[in-house]
Amino acid sequence: MSFSELFDSGFKARNKGHFSAIVRVALSDGAISEKEKQFLDKLAHQLEITEEEYAEILKNPTKYPINPPYLHINRLERLYDLGRMVRYDKDLEEKQREVLTRFAVALGFTPSNVEYVVDKALKLIDKSVDLDTFLYEMNNMHK
Repeated sequence: MSFSELFDSGFKARNKGHFSAIVRVALSDGAISEKEKQFLDKLAHQLEITEEEYAEILKNPTKYPINPPYLHINRLERLYDLGRMVRYDKDLEEKQREVLTRFAVALGFTPSNVEYVVDKALKLIDKSVDLDTFLYEMNNMHK
């Protein structure tokens, strides 16, 4: 196996883990709505998830672990995706914050400030900010 193949497989595994985490959020109420399906389809394409991998992840989303990214900016990008899925799932209303908090801790945000991070993330997502605005605001929330 070449070095580039090793890197590609690790990158692919992280993408599968990220996608499976979002599928778990979508399935947390027992079903995937049409709006959630559209979001998952778009995200699968962005993450280069094949149709076969997509079907496998839908069948067993816990098969792939959540691999927290090393870089803070990548954690924020994943938090953005997860937050958007949580907000798409209207049946989760009262559990949205709890679900996102659990995934934020799994992504590597510290338990001591995760509530603050999740609160800020959800407020930005409710304003329908784009990814660039989300990243800027989250990186500068303490200033």
